[in-house]
Amino acid sequence: MRLKKKYLYHSKTEEKKFRQILKLFALDLTASQSTEFTNLNIKTINLLHGKFRERIKDLTNEISPIKGEYEADESYFGPRRVRGKQGRGASKKTIDF
Repeated sequence: MRLKKKYLYHSKTEEKKFRQILKLFALDLTASQSTEFTNLNIKTINLLHGKFRERIKDLTNEISPIKGEYEADESYFGPRRVRGKQGRGASKKTIDF
């Protein structure tokens, strides 16, 4: 019995392979590591990982109580000048996010 391709229409990837890629994605494996397990092309794996991420983004946007755009700001507090180091890398400065 051949499995129907209910997740990827017009695809040559079988549903069994698709489920295996999804499990490997859930285990937080990279595309290269998934390629070794599934013997599929890395472009296929990258395409599917992108689709998984898009779907996760869509689902989290639907259930998220926060709507709209938000802006985050950061400030550095501490001495203005530390000899030898400049900017953010200066020691004794604390970051307030």
